[in-house]
Amino acid sequence: MLALRLTRGAHLAVHLRRLLVAAASAGTGFLLLCALGHAVSHPDAPGASALRLLWCAAPVAATVYLAVAVARTDPGTRPRSGLSAIGLGPWRLLAVSAATTALSGALGSMAALLYFLHLRGDPTGMPFDGAAADALAAGRPLPLPAALTLLTLVPVTASAAVALMLRPKEARPARDRAARGYGRFGAYGPGAARETFGAYGRFGARLNRTRPANARATEASASPDGDAAEPVPAGETRPPAVPEGDPQAPDALTDLPPTRARGIGSLPWGVAVLAVGLAVETYAGRAATGAQEPASGVLVGWALATVGLALAGPGLTHLCGRLLQAVRPGALRLLAGRVLMEEASRIGRPLGVVCAVASTAYAASALYDTDGASFGPLRTLGVLLVAGCAVATLLTAAVEAKHARAGTTDALLRLGAPPATLRGAAVLRAGALLALFGPLTLVVAELVTVPLTR
Repeated sequence: MLALRLTRGAHLAVHLRRLLVAAASAGTGFLLLCALGHAVSHPDAPGASALRLLWCAAPVAATVYLAVAVARTDPGTRPRSGLSAIGLGPWRLLAVSAATTALSGALGSMAALLYFLHLRGDPTGMPFDGAAADALAAGRPLPLPAALTLLTLVPVTASAAVALMLRPKEARPARDRAARGYGRFGAYGPGAARETFGAYGRFGARLNRTRPANARATEASASPDGDAAEPVPAGETRPPAVPEGDPQAPDALTDLPPTRARGIGSLPWGVAVLAVGLAVETYAGRAATGAQEPASGVLVGWALATVGLALAGPGLTHLCGRLLQAVRPGALRLLAGRVLMEEASRIGRPLGVVCAVASTAYAASALYDTDGASFGPLRTLGVLLVAGCAVATLLTAAVEAKHARAGTTDALLRLGAPPATLRGAAVLRAGALLALFGPLTLVVAELVTVPLTR
């Protein structure tokens, strides 16, 4: 009941995203039922039916990926302060999120079953009754346990993925980096403050730090000009004064903490998995050339290539942000590059998946054009499902990133940053990502197409 109340009281945009999940679940459930109908109508060809069912793994994975992305951006199940007092802790909200995802998937599966039965001609009195009776084994009884098992696959998998990906993580005590560090020349010590070049050799630079606070507090007297020095209370730490115009003074822009390299460590793994996927597809494509249905090894190669591009996406996005800030960047390029580096792990993986889907669709179209086979309505539905889920996931991740940096955007506007600068930074980020991932998609598409057309 709580999940239903939160679902009913959500905003319109949240309802639209949940309807997208339901629509994707309906399309995937319909493809699964069509594979079951082929198995029922062709009992003498179990291999072809199993291959059709295997090809449904791509729409299932795309639907689950979209469901996880929608659950991440759901404001109704986001932990808030004070909810634990009324029994809505993180685990309870996680259960509500998983139940909401299962509810959206179940609605889509029910719609898929009704439409499948309608095309078979089981219910009568509606338009287009039995329009696909021959293809969906209308003259044979449909095994109800198998149909229900296939229809519950998407809701159960999506809710389990949401529970696994959004589970509350235990707070680990952060390491006190100030308690252990390495000073100049590798000396073991606390490493309190950052020292500029030449600070070690300046006269009195070390004496002022080693003297106790009481000795500095009782120092008399007067400055070299004869003025009375301001007393320093005991225990107060005062930063050393830097003369005005000193070239060794720290700069406010250059002393900013470096942006953390998020997701860049997965770039070598992504490249390696992509290379393995292309190699598997090369060997499997030789056996698939001239066949009406591509071999299962081609599907494995495409899956590995997709995983490789998804792993390499955050690293490529982080690299794109670094390239934007190279060679004397201005305020616009600096802002766009820093945002890309911060959001690399959030939007990098959906970008990699979109790149993989585009390259795979290009390779599939080239394969069917070479063989002269028709693409078919079910294949078209599968391609539209995978591509639509990938694009919807990318847009959902972009909305999540926009909400995550809302506080930073408001702070920049309060400081006087013109809105045109923020819009220009957004356009620059989109252009940089398109300039990097567009050629990469074409290169991967050509590499995927070559072993299938020769």
